[in-house]
Amino acid sequence: MLWLHLHFPHLLLDHIRRSGENVAALAIVEGSGQQVIQACPAARDLGVKAGMRLKTAISLAPDLGIVRADQAQETRILEDQALWVYRYAAHIVLVPPNGLLAEIGSLQRLYGGLPAAWRTIEEVLHERQLTAWMGIGHTPLAAGLIARNGMGECTSDTAQILRTLGRIPLQAAEFDTRTSTRLKRLGLSTLGEVFGLPPAEMARRLSPETLATIQKIQGSRADPQPPWQPSHHFRQQADFVQDIERSQGLLFPLHRMLSELEKDLCWRQQDTDCLLLVLQHRNGEPTHLRIRTSGPEHRAEAFLSLITLRFEQQPLKAPVASLRLTVKRFLGREMHGGQDLLGESQDLNEAWHTLISRLQARLGENALKQLAPTDDHRPERAWSTSDVRRSNRATIAATGQLPRRPLWLLQGPQPLTETPKAWFTGPERISGGWWDGQRVHRDYYIAQLNSGQLAWVFRDMREGWFIHGWFG
Repeated sequence: MLWLHLHFPHLLLDHIRRSGENVAALAIVEGSGQQVIQACPAARDLGVKAGMRLKTAISLAPDLGIVRADQAQETRILEDQALWVYRYAAHIVLVPPNGLLAEIGSLQRLYGGLPAAWRTIEEVLHERQLTAWMGIGHTPLAAGLIARNGMGECTSDTAQILRTLGRIPLQAAEFDTRTSTRLKRLGLSTLGEVFGLPPAEMARRLSPETLATIQKIQGSRADPQPPWQPSHHFRQQADFVQDIERSQGLLFPLHRMLSELEKDLCWRQQDTDCLLLVLQHRNGEPTHLRIRTSGPEHRAEAFLSLITLRFEQQPLKAPVASLRLTVKRFLGREMHGGQDLLGESQDLNEAWHTLISRLQARLGENALKQLAPTDDHRPERAWSTSDVRRSNRATIAATGQLPRRPLWLLQGPQPLTETPKAWFTGPERISGGWWDGQRVHRDYYIAQLNSGQLAWVFRDMREGWFIHGWFG
């Protein structure tokens, strides 16, 4: 097998800086907040470096942005990276706190060779603004050592991989302190010299555990790696060094997160109609915003437009420290059916859902209603209002076989005070309502009045002639 290891030397820094904040110098401090563990290039240019006390770092860079390291946050960010790697390789292994392992040997034919697969990962890393050291090895431990030491090469030659491993100094070979001391006392300085020791001698002078580790690096001992499986929901989070006070400041990270969502939905070949935004504040309860669409949707621009309208209707109640986007509901994707009136959409349903979603975001979810047929022949009772829902083409085709009906139905029949100028269709007899005491017995006609208006008139068997609606 052939393994690709991705080592992210400053994953948390990349995550913060991808949020779009204009923080010139940024440093990550350990949990107690006393020591710098990562520094961005701008901070390093000012003299800030890993291992430095925070007070010293601030004296060198007074405007230094500070983020406290959090293990749970780092795990979540690493899983975010595993999710996109999973689109390119099926066998993924998490190597906390900042590494990913992918079985790449079986993918060479899919990508047209190992160099093409290597370039594909490099391009995605550049697109995602991530810094990663890549290493290829015939074993998981070999790939990890090569990647973490920045010695990665695009090769599947086992002899070349072993030569690269052999050049790694003992202090970079990740042995525990006791084992490193013993190896140095034996006069060894590189991992290649350790490989040259007889196995029995290594087990006697070192320990069986150390021998097992070396054999796993070389590939003479099995090292099974259980694969990581992605969750069944989508989750993205942006964390800010400085709190965002205006909703406009959230649009840049939202655009990036929604673009990730669009790619994820396209990869799944699914859509969604419900997004959950959680705005975390320094003080007080978080703000929950549920963004709904009138039908299946996957486009980032459509989601961003709805969120922007929602922000206009509901300003921020407090500065935002972090932003989380979650999608748990996924829907099957439908085939495209044509273009809209302006030729901008390949799907008429998509154009309809976009319009309805924007109106609901602007006016409120319950502000829009649509007409729905009811089981009653009486025109004034044959329709009712209901919540806007997805159109059903089969229903539309069935209702198209009914007799012509006016688009403007009067609130109640009005007496016909003149003799129509011309008669076109009729009579259409409607008789019913005996079950609720509102019985009608009418003959309907389409007639043209002397004014030229086209009216829907009926003759009631007991009360005479009436106008019930107008045609356009």
